[in-house]
Amino acid sequence: MHHTLATVFAAAILSAPSAQAATIYKCMEPQGALRYQEKPCAEETKSVSSWNASSEAKMDEDGSPSSSGPLVIGQGNHGHYFVDGAVNDYFLNFVIDTGASIVTLPQSVATSAGLRCITQVTMRTGNGNTRACTTIIQKFRFGSFTLREVEAVIAPNLDQPLLGMNVLKRFRVEQDGGQMRLSKKY
Repeated sequence: MHHTLATVFAAAILSAPSAQAATIYKCMEPQGALRYQEKPCAEETKSVSSWNASSEAKMDEDGSPSSSGPLVIGQGNHGHYFVDGAVNDYFLNFVIDTGASIVTLPQSVATSAGLRCITQVTMRTGNGNTRACTTIIQKFRFGSFTLREVEAVIAPNLDQPLLGMNVLKRFRVEQDGGQMRLSKKY
């Protein structure tokens, strides 16, 4: 028995979708794998959420994010915070990681998003040193925010994309009662 559960991001609720806006559906397959697609989820999959492109925030002239209100994220498994987003319109799910200095992407995500290695680097991680490379994300979206030309690192042995401090420092970040609130700094 399969049920369809449609939840809409808080950001999508803040702005009414236009008739021309594309909606992206996040679907969970029976095996647990997540898939992003432009069509509603099939009956054998579970619709986890949908994201309307019209919820995208505009950028201020100085390049800082703008939005009509804060992004509120509920605490997930093991106390972590997850947020849906996109790298150059390739949709994915980030772990918000205040211990990561910079947005870090798995090699497979970087390849799918059309990102190329700019410079080889050695990174210090909790598991020791690892080889990686730097890149620039032309269009970085999460929740209701869109940023341009975001620095990132491509890490070959990473499984989950990390939203790091180079993005978080652009926002006021508050955490209380199992919720994280991200809002524009004034």
